[in-house]
Amino acid sequence: MRMSLKERSFRWFVFFIGLSIMALGIVLTIKADLGASPWDVLHIGLYMQFGLTIGSWAIIVGVLVLFISGLMLKKIPQIGAFLNMVTVGVFIDIYLLLPIIKTPDTLIGKFIMLAAGIFILTYGMGLYISARCGAGPRDSLMIALVEKTSLSVGKIRGAIELIVLGIGWVLGGPVFIGTVLFTVCIGYFTGLAVPQTQKFTDYLIQVIFYKQKENLMNLDQ
Repeated sequence: MRMSLKERSFRWFVFFIGLSIMALGIVLTIKADLGASPWDVLHIGLYMQFGLTIGSWAIIVGVLVLFISGLMLKKIPQIGAFLNMVTVGVFIDIYLLLPIIKTPDTLIGKFIMLAAGIFILTYGMGLYISARCGAGPRDSLMIALVEKTSLSVGKIRGAIELIVLGIGWVLGGPVFIGTVLFTVCIGYFTGLAVPQTQKFTDYLIQVIFYKQKENLMNLDQ
């Protein structure tokens, strides 16, 4: 069935909402000051060494990753991949400037912020994925390496995360207990969030675009 313009627009709306939520989760994990995720360790390390902003480095690294992925797969990445990295990078910088988002004074508060960040990040990720508007730069690289090496997704993803984490740590990025917790928990929460958000988005699309169509057809009869 051909997708209508309204449904396509709605999917892009969900896509950008999901990315903005995911960026908020990323910033919360950074502001918790317990160690960032592997990719954010890299972005923060680059920021500490060369300036610019953390969001800018998220975009720059994303462009590089997409370029490598495109060369490996010998095709131009989807527009959603470019919009993904730009949107997330911009929102990261916006959220980091908000005075209301600040590092808690207590250790318990930091752990609560970290947990909230991981939770929000994964559901934002699930929401943008549920729109089916294109994979992000990291997923594109993972897919390219899986196709080229025939290794499992888990092994490829794990190797990428370790390499990125190592480079970020050498550059001075924040590696601490939060980095370990993020790495351990992200898979579990993503496993919960992605199917739930996909079901939610599919339900909304069904109710908004297809139930209405059925009702109009019934009225015509």
